Amino acid sequence: MAWCRLLPTLLALTVACVVAYDRPPPREALTIPFADDADGLTPQQVHISLVGSNKMRVTWITEKGGESVVNYGTIAGKYTDSAVGSASSYTYFLYRSGHIHDVVIGPLKPDTVYYYRCGSNSTREFSFRTPPSSLPINFAIVACVALELFKTSSCANVAARGTGDLGQTGWTKSTLQHLAASDYDVLLLPGDLSYADFLQPLWDSFGRLVEPLASARPWMVIHGNHEIEKIPLLHPQPFVAYNARWRMPYDADPVTASGSNLYYSFDVAGGAVHVLMLGSYTDFGPDSAQYKWLAADLARLDRARTPWLVALIHAPWYNSNEAHQGEGEEMRKAMEALLYGARVDAVFAGHVHAYERFTRVHDGKADACGPVHITIGDGGNREGLAKKFQKPQAAISEFREASFGHGRLEVTNGTHALWTWHRNDDDEAVVADQVWLTSLASNPACSPKPK
Repeated sequence: MAWCRLLPTLLALTVACVVAYDRPPPREALTIPFADDADGLTPQQVHISLVGSNKMRVTWITEKGGESVVNYGTIAGKYTDSAVGSASSYTYFLYRSGHIHDVVIGPLKPDTVYYYRCGSNSTREFSFRTPPSSLPINFAIVACVALELFKTSSCANVAARGTGDLGQTGWTKSTLQHLAASDYDVLLLPGDLSYADFLQPLWDSFGRLVEPLASARPWMVIHGNHEIEKIPLLHPQPFVAYNARWRMPYDADPVTASGSNLYYSFDVAGGAVHVLMLGSYTDFGPDSAQYKWLAADLARLDRARTPWLVALIHAPWYNSNEAHQGEGEEMRKAMEALLYGARVDAVFAGHVHAYERFTRVHDGKADACGPVHITIGDGGNREGLAKKFQKPQAAISEFREASFGHGRLEVTNGTHALWTWHRNDDDEAVVADQVWLTSLASNPACSPKPK
């Protein structure tokens, strides 16, 4: 397989910009195999995502097709409703994905547990809880969850779907265990999901890894640089696997549709929280479709109805770590004024494999009406931590450390939210940083700037 022999060279050239600085070694890799009782129609890699105010998208993969149907209800084993969707697949060199099923179910009741079955295979039942229709609401936020790749024994193992010596890091497992033990409503992930980096079976391993959590709570994700997977001339189309496997509600509402799975927005808690999912690796300049969509999306907001406004990006706009310095600067210059004018409360980023929280900031300076910027690019990635911070610590950087972990944003009411950073400390979730945030919409001095 000539393409597989060429792949290491392509990876080295293409990923060099990503791993250009030294990181400590990761933990051991752990294998995520197929279930022993799985067959070609067994639903695998099941995950859910929000669609509008009262629907849910259910996505899963089968090896041999089957029906794209979801049966669901509020009593285990008793399904009172069903919905039918569609299936697709994609190819990447010699790799061909399984059948990717996409079904939207609903309308659903808020804050309710639903039991569901995917396809025609009755051996697996899943359940999820819908988010509440009003505050309070709890978000889990984690980035760079990442898989670790063992050396494969042969090129054929890389090419064959779902085979090869694959796994994920021990730190990833630790973070996911802490998430599973917490009671959150929606998970937000600002990019770098699988770290497949062209090796498509790693997407399958990642799907199996996160299924226990991603099938039980909605996961709302945005792309990172590791999702691009573009190889000039050989595979010029970017984001093929990401767009096929992780379809988000970019077209759920014709009025707010972005036209691209690479950026979108959504409401939760009855519209009390508006979340912007912005694309760091697609066009974002003033003439771009993303910029124009964002400006229109923000112009539609009524902050009296929506007291909280949160944004996710991948490459941070503010960063005092030596890693990835300045990589989000062009996007910041293009879009920061839009977010500042709308009084975005917080911006969460990934990419840098460390944790850092900034004060409210705008245009490089502390500003009481700017968003809090928080970097959480350290869910358990295979590349290790970015331990080197610039010295002295900038006045706008309030807390920083190189550690794996996850964050929680508990929006308690229209004026206050609690942000907590949970460090993975010898496999225990330890509160390392915590701060109360006050919504800018409730601050008379920070009323949104005239449109």
